[in-house]
Amino acid sequence: MERFVRIEKLLGKGRAAWLRRRSVTIVGIGAVGGYALEGLARAGISHIRLVDFDMVAPSNINRQILALDSTVGMLKVEAARQRVLDINPRCRVEALPLFADATNIAEILTPPPDIVIDAIDSVPSKIELLAAAYRRDIAVVSSMGAALRTDPGQIKVNDLFNTKKCPLARRLRKQLRQAGVGPGITCVYSTEDIDFTYGEPIGAADTDEQLRQGRRPRRLLGSLPTLTGIFGLVVANTAIYKLLDRSATGG
Repeated sequence: MERFVRIEKLLGKGRAAWLRRRSVTIVGIGAVGGYALEGLARAGISHIRLVDFDMVAPSNINRQILALDSTVGMLKVEAARQRVLDINPRCRVEALPLFADATNIAEILTPPPDIVIDAIDSVPSKIELLAAAYRRDIAVVSSMGAALRTDPGQIKVNDLFNTKKCPLARRLRKQLRQAGVGPGITCVYSTEDIDFTYGEPIGAADTDEQLRQGRRPRRLLGSLPTLTGIFGLVVANTAIYKLLDRSATGG
């Protein structure tokens, strides 16, 4: 396809064709997940499963590529599906409006994709997804926290069990070890120092407002569109090259 000719020029026709035939599941289509989706769709991935229960809200507009005046009130997975098909009408897009948890992880990972993008902001859900993918031997690229960060130069890619200075990765490691999960999960994270502790209570005012909107309670954290976008594109780039590595080994 002419729209992906520059991908072929860079990778070669064989590797670009391999990439187009891959399937990707993206769980969490928010600030990071939306930009990860953008990168993967524009790379020509032909089968994308989207998982997110939430709707686009006005407060998303500052940092989420799917959030526009025209999409406010839409399910994020539906807004994402429409955007992907506008980029590549030949892409097979599955939109699952689900909150990922122990009751539906098997559904989310069946049939198994070539790679999973974890862009979830709920720690329990993140652990469920990562543990399930690990046990099924499904490749993962997991995003750690992008909120509160301001320095793109400190964004890194590493195994989750080898990260430093990331509060979310530290918490995940502890709970994943308890679930029998070890090294082998690739993550994108930041080494930037932040003043934040996972597990603090959610502010009551934020909870009440989110419940009125029918959305899951969560803490309101400051974030820049630039940093969340870079996080998402680094996630996509990492996933692309993990998929291409499999083409070299015949996986």
